[in-house]
Amino acid sequence: QVQLVESGGGLVQAGGSLRLSCAASGLTFRSYTMGWFRQAPGKEREFVAGTSWMGGSPYYVDSVKGRFTISRDNAKNTVSLQMNSLKPEDTAVYYCAAGKLPNSDSAERYDYWGQGTQVTVSS
Repeated sequence: QVQLVESGGGLVQAGGSLRLSCAASGLTFRSYTMGWFRQAPGKEREFVAGTSWMGGSPYYVDSVKGRFTISRDNAKNTVSLQMNSLKPEDTAVYYCAAGKLPNSDSAERYDYWGQGTQVTVSS
């Protein structure tokens, strides 16, 4: 049984930082592309960042480039999202996801999802 468990969300002021973590179990972690998505109230789920099982550079949605950093630890089966210079528009529920396809930025290409963690950025 695959499980993805996110942690690290919370309330932060604009300009602050948060670090999200996702612990994976029940899958061969190193063989999966890992991604972070977010969904704000009334909006579609949006890709944020990904790191492919094939290696290579992580990839990001334009709105977070230079502020967010995704990293994975294949020995610990974890993927993290360091979020700096947070803005009120970053407020959303953040989801960790795992998929077999490389360099995926579409939710349909991910097979497994965590339950989400709330990030709220106050102005």
